[in-house]
Amino acid sequence: MTFRRIIISAILIGSFSFYSNAQSESKKISLDNIYKEYQFYPRGIENIRSMNDGEHYTILEGGKYIQKYNYLTREIIDVIFDLTKFKDAPIQNFTAYEFSSDESKILLTTERENIYRHSFVASFYVADLKTNEIYPLSTEGKQQLATFSPDGSKIAFVRNNNLYFKDLDSNTEKAITIDGEYNKIINGSPDWVYEEEFGFNKAFDWSPDGNKIAFYRFDESNVKEFNMTMYEELYPEWYRFKYPKAGEENSVVTIHIFDLLSSKTIVADIGEETDQYIPRIKWTKDPNTLSIVRLNRLQNEMHILHSNAKSGFSEVVYKETEDKYISEVSDAMITYLDNGKEFIIISEQDNYSHFYLYNFITKTISEITKGDFDISALYGFDEKEQRLYYASYERSSLNQDVYSIKLNGKGKKLLTDRAGWNEADFSSGFKYFINTYSNINTPAIYSLRDKQGKEIGVLQENEAFKNRMKEYGFAKTEFFKFTTSENIELNGYMIKPKDFDENKSYPLFMFVYGGPESQNVKDQFSMRSPWFQYLTQQGYIVACVDNRGTNGRGEEFRKSSYMQLGKLETIDQIEAANYLGSLNYIDAQRIGIFGWSYGGYMSLSCLFKGSEVFKMAISVAPVTNWRFYDTIYTERFMRTPQENAEGYDQNSPINFVEGMKGKLLLVHGMADDNVHFQNSTELVKSLVEADKQFDMQFYPNKNHGIYGGNTSFHLYTKMSEFILENL
Repeated sequence: MTFRRIIISAILIGSFSFYSNAQSESKKISLDNIYKEYQFYPRGIENIRSMNDGEHYTILEGGKYIQKYNYLTREIIDVIFDLTKFKDAPIQNFTAYEFSSDESKILLTTERENIYRHSFVASFYVADLKTNEIYPLSTEGKQQLATFSPDGSKIAFVRNNNLYFKDLDSNTEKAITIDGEYNKIINGSPDWVYEEEFGFNKAFDWSPDGNKIAFYRFDESNVKEFNMTMYEELYPEWYRFKYPKAGEENSVVTIHIFDLLSSKTIVADIGEETDQYIPRIKWTKDPNTLSIVRLNRLQNEMHILHSNAKSGFSEVVYKETEDKYISEVSDAMITYLDNGKEFIIISEQDNYSHFYLYNFITKTISEITKGDFDISALYGFDEKEQRLYYASYERSSLNQDVYSIKLNGKGKKLLTDRAGWNEADFSSGFKYFINTYSNINTPAIYSLRDKQGKEIGVLQENEAFKNRMKEYGFAKTEFFKFTTSENIELNGYMIKPKDFDENKSYPLFMFVYGGPESQNVKDQFSMRSPWFQYLTQQGYIVACVDNRGTNGRGEEFRKSSYMQLGKLETIDQIEAANYLGSLNYIDAQRIGIFGWSYGGYMSLSCLFKGSEVFKMAISVAPVTNWRFYDTIYTERFMRTPQENAEGYDQNSPINFVEGMKGKLLLVHGMADDNVHFQNSTELVKSLVEADKQFDMQFYPNKNHGIYGGNTSFHLYTKMSEFILENL
């Protein structure tokens, strides 16, 4: 077991004790402070790896050193790897590292180039700690997804859509596939839509004994291409990639198993249907049995198959159906036990997300966790103690805590003691874990705890950041609830100006995301808070409400928007604005809304369908027509356009521009591979035809995140000025 990488790039809201008594005593936040000087980024703990002994962990420092720490003392006891000691080292630094199973070799990542959200190519190097050598994994071009075999003697990787492995002992490289071709055949890595919507980029897996590699093959020959224009040279270039839009043809996916001993590849039987999904493969504890997760295209029926690695013969060992859809499949969904007959599965069989123990020999299932709450994360299973470590919403829908529980559902232990948002990274063997804690008014605190939850010491408290929040007079964020006309209670938070006077009337700026299975209103630091704090210092109240369809409140609430994506969400946001506008200190004539991606879609829907409520909206990278978005995401919640044309058309903002009365700022990156720039260009056409005036800001060569160089400063300056002028 290794630690997940902890990347804290969020910008936090100050805790209650950080606030000064008067606005005049504090410095004013500027956009330069946030987006040029980067003053509001707290410190985190990155690149941590737990070592095999469970008593030590390593951290990458300065791109050159891997330092060894003792969990109990939190002190450095050794420098395991020092790049500066290699006189003729072929690299100057590295950005990531991975140990072999015996920790005698280290795989170093350098010269990384991003492809999409998860995928990248890089130059990988092997550092052998026994021979004191560093050498390239391959000299035939950059690689993807380099991964040690279980015994550390080999490394598998992808290059140019083909899968390879290198034998480190003989220094030989062998191609497992040879038919890879750009925009046609992919071996060992996912196509665009699988990577984005099923959330993985390594589409192969070593067997437990290291003698086989199971891998995906994507035939995307019949998937239609999307084209983006890149404005780099005298003549702009086109970047073409396969992108299946809702209702269109997907890649044909097959699963293959390569035997290193015989050099033969077999095809696993996944059924005759090709219009389906394989969201995960995973080896069982048996090196001759591959587990395959299969979903129908509507994603409301899931099968778990066990495939014989020698013959390819498969049998269905588990089946689950839903009236609406199977919630998002993840790596944590299935955990196989060493006994060779059971696995732990996450399921929503009782309206909440819970752990179940399933015996695939006797076909019997039993609930491990139960109650009116969702589990939210799985950290691992301790075979020795037969104990599961996880996180859940048991305290409330706003809070996350860390727990452990026996497989029989008994002996549950609460391992965190502070209300707020708790996460855990366990050591090998589960003896210790690093607890990342924050609440909506307190930046992240990293502490070391033992497996009983006892705090041993604090690793990082972010005191400097807390002092900066006090220096700049961060205002307190408060939670609130309100009940809609349909008797639905919704959660929200609000930030008032530091010198708030309830006898005054303030403009309201609402932030929304609101997409299915998301959550913004929770007792955790907010990544956008410095900008929100900046706006409160300009005299605005900032608020956010989680509408129906969001996380933490069970399956019925989470899936309520099925087949009508955006309908109930828009109704809820309009009612939230009306409720807030009814408060005596909010000016109901000056309410604006802002969102990005799904939130951009929501802000358009609110402006067009709630024209009497919203004076202005900022929409960044929005979906404007659900027919433009991808198969897996859109069809999960809407089915296909062919089946549900009305659901698509009645919930696409592009069809409701006539209702717009307020001011609109439309923002999009022109190289957005996710929500295509096409969404905004088509919306512009509709707005022009409807004679609706609006503002727009487009960013050439920028993707869905719209960042890099001076871009963030420029974007937030534009949005801030638009708010000041129109709200």
